[in-house]
Amino acid sequence: MKFLEYTPLDRLNDFLSHMNFGERAIKGCLEAYSCKHTGTDKKLSLSLEHEILDYLGKSSDTDSSSPADYLLSRSSRKTLIYLVLTLYHMYPDYDFSLMRAHQFFTEESWDSFKQIFDTYMFEASKEWVETNGGNSLLEVLYKALDEVVRLSECEIYSYNPDCHVDPFLEKGSIWSFNFFFYNRKLKCVVSFRFCCVSNLVADAFLVDDVSYNDDGEIFDDMDM
Repeated sequence: MKFLEYTPLDRLNDFLSHMNFGERAIKGCLEAYSCKHTGTDKKLSLSLEHEILDYLGKSSDTDSSSPADYLLSRSSRKTLIYLVLTLYHMYPDYDFSLMRAHQFFTEESWDSFKQIFDTYMFEASKEWVETNGGNSLLEVLYKALDEVVRLSECEIYSYNPDCHVDPFLEKGSIWSFNFFFYNRKLKCVVSFRFCCVSNLVADAFLVDDVSYNDDGEIFDDMDM
């Protein structure tokens, strides 16, 4: 997997990283990756393949109508491996094998994504129009994604892990979503994560950190 730079995504990322609405802030980030193996990707792919096959074996033993039936297809397993590899490259210090990341992907449609985006990114969309005018934020996002991964040929997935093992989750998070747009022919995937964070909680953590550091300096000055 290799990180790819695209100007249309950079413009959106610049906007999505600066949205403050008083007591809360909305953040977003788009990243594109090629699905060609680099470095340790091949070894990791084999490990993930064995992990998924092991999961399938246990599922078939316990439930004949397992929701994991779609993983019986090798092409489906390959897709999920690419998606998990993308997670590894986004968070290289996090071990996703411990949380069986492949279990938390759900196939979506553009309509289901649009519904979530329109509902949760309403304020961001309004801010975009007031700042940039012209096309809506969703229209610009669609055009950018289409340029990178050709949306008409894409498979769309959401990623919803348990909150206690979610590397995307920030302190003070109110809500968060993670989507992946994968083009099998182009061997390219774009991740899009967006979330809303409480500035009050974030400020509280900052105050705690400052207080902790101040206490440390006090003890450093004491003659023990």
